[in-house]
Amino acid sequence: MTLTAPISILVFDIFGTVVDWHGSIVREVSSLYPQVDADAFALAWRAGYQPAMQRVRSGEIGFVKLDALHRGILDDILPRFGLAHLAEAERAHLNRVWHRLDAWPDSVAGLTRLKTRFTIASLSNGNIGLLTNMAKRAGLPWDCVLSAEVFRAYKPDPRTYLGVAEVFDVSPAQVMLVAAHQDDLDAARACGLATAYIERPLEFGARRVKDVSPDAANTWHARDLVHLADQLGC
Repeated sequence: MTLTAPISILVFDIFGTVVDWHGSIVREVSSLYPQVDADAFALAWRAGYQPAMQRVRSGEIGFVKLDALHRGILDDILPRFGLAHLAEAERAHLNRVWHRLDAWPDSVAGLTRLKTRFTIASLSNGNIGLLTNMAKRAGLPWDCVLSAEVFRAYKPDPRTYLGVAEVFDVSPAQVMLVAAHQDDLDAARACGLATAYIERPLEFGARRVKDVSPDAANTWHARDLVHLADQLGC
């Protein structure tokens, strides 16, 4: 009889799952540039995220850090919002808003509880410096910061999910991805990972409430990270 080892590693998607990228960018842009539609700006910036990473996934360009991709998208959208005049220092500061994203209200408490039973790590397309600065500012208690940068591949490339198992020398079944995005979870599950879906209905703002219906394919479904900790007995 083959015994299945229990889940020991929890890895977390970050943007939208652990931190509120939309609300954070809206708050900062509204403060710095009150004349700009900050909601539209945040959504436009995020809209360039997948196409930029796809250029890397397809081999059109070599691997570059997400900071560089974010900057390219930013430079493209600034004229659309009347900000083409921004100097280099202003652009660089604004681009680093991704390092300053605020955690969802439940994140620190939920992660702290989950850490009592599991090894917890980020598994984000964000680069290591970005994730470390974010964790320092927001108080995110990671045991380890893992990033696409470690594996030189962006999710949903299997190298990212399988790479976690290699890093910790465990089977993929002993790793669970926690995320607010079903496509991320689908890709992880295809690599043999367990999956937990976190509801984040306001990820894109109150005017674009997400459908957070359960998917039976996921191992767990939780309202937030504290609820996940409750379910996992932490």
